Amino acid sequence: MDKRIADAIKERVRDGKLSCGMAFRIAENLNVGPLEVGETADELEVRLYHCQLGLFGYDGEERIVRPAEAVSAELELAIQEGLIVGRLPCAVAWALANRFDIRKLDVANAAEKLEIRIGQCQLGAF
Repeated sequence: MDKRIADAIKERVRDGKLSCGMAFRIAENLNVGPLEVGETADELEVRLYHCQLGLFGYDGEERIVRPAEAVSAELELAIQEGLIVGRLPCAVAWALANRFDIRKLDVANAAEKLEIRIGQCQLGAF
């Protein structure tokens, strides 16, 4: 376990939890991969919450993803093109949010509307 990562997590953990956004900031600040942060959090028995795609860790309800009312043809095509073994990788969802200048949650909502599951969490949560 990388002590720098462990110390950064310990400094930022609240009630045994670390937000997805904070985990990514730690990775960026320490110039390490998000998966290293996620694995270290797991070893420290720190739970990740507030997934930026809305998939897990929200008080009162586990996930906040809801099917979008509509999905543009361009976004649908991009999602379909990004699938790996029938799932949309988290990193691809993030890239699509950036490409289409929309929230990450909007991409997840579009995938939900299309009945496509998101996989390969960059932090290793799923």
